[in-house]
Amino acid sequence: MIYGDRVRLRHMEKDDLPSFVEWLNDPEVVRGLSLYTPISMVEEQEWFETMLKRPIEERPLCIDVQKGDEWELLGNCGFFGIDWRNRSAELGIFIGDKSYWDQGYGSEVMKMLLQHGFSTLNLHRIYLRVFEDNPRAIRAYEKSGFVHEGSQRQAEFHDGRFHDVLFMSVLRPEWVE
Repeated sequence: MIYGDRVRLRHMEKDDLPSFVEWLNDPEVVRGLSLYTPISMVEEQEWFETMLKRPIEERPLCIDVQKGDEWELLGNCGFFGIDWRNRSAELGIFIGDKSYWDQGYGSEVMKMLLQHGFSTLNLHRIYLRVFEDNPRAIRAYEKSGFVHEGSQRQAEFHDGRFHDVLFMSVLRPEWVE
């Protein structure tokens, strides 16, 4: 496990799937994700089984917050598309439990992931994609040290119109622990 000040990152268990199905069927939660159709428990279980076959570095991590003596699941995050030759990876995160939105948990997790990516996985470049109409996420990424690289114009269709997809990254020499 990876511990931060208020959260921990751990590998996903099958018992976590009902929470993800609930969140991934909430239009407000998936608004910033590339999902656009409802998801069933069967589909999530199939995804879980497929995910277990991926390299361990590319398996999503659950985000837990400590509530007294217990830990409560609030979302997931992780690296994917790792290019070991170029030491580059894409990063993804979502906070599914809306009661934890706008409290700095996403920023804390991003700092933990950057630490893990640069210090443990020995990556040189960590990047992500974010929709132009997601200012909360963009602010969190900028706060974590990500810089804008460019955009794909009108690359994602949701809410009845096309939106730009922004590319942001952090290079190891730019990263501040």
